[in-house]
Amino acid sequence: MACRPPSTSYTVVIIPLRTGLYSLDGLRFYLWIKRLKDLEREKDSLWSGLEVLEKARLWYHQRLEENRVQQASIEAQTGAGSRQEGAAEAWSCLLRSRIQRVNGSLGSVMSEPNVSSTPSLPDAVADSDLRWHNTVLTQEVSDKNRQISMLELERDALLQQLGKLQAC
Repeated sequence: MACRPPSTSYTVVIIPLRTGLYSLDGLRFYLWIKRLKDLEREKDSLWSGLEVLEKARLWYHQRLEENRVQQASIEAQTGAGSRQEGAAEAWSCLLRSRIQRVNGSLGSVMSEPNVSSTPSLPDAVADSDLRWHNTVLTQEVSDKNRQISMLELERDALLQQLGKLQAC
């Protein structure tokens, strides 16, 4: 896990300037110190970002492991209740939607790190609602397609039985 380096104290060495405080050397020294301070802040921000990314990586690994375990348990079970499967699928859709949103945000941050465009709260809520609604509709379409496939398989089996009965 990425860790912040040990905190070190910084010592500022003040070099006596030969000329007055408002001299060109004094201005250069001030700008140099200011630039060092800005670089330290940027370094601290980058370390913080690295910690957040590390936590996100660990979270993704935990979700992957939970998904593997859940998938194995579902494969092991036969004839599980459709309500439990429906609730699990709805939860899976919600989680997948959130993961896709986070992935998109991380991708936009990585491609354009200097642009900070955060949508307003009502826009973000509306966007989230639309994404959730889209996810639910996509899940419903998948369920209907699965039902159609099952009915087609049953129809084919019945047609085969009918053909066998007519042959007898």
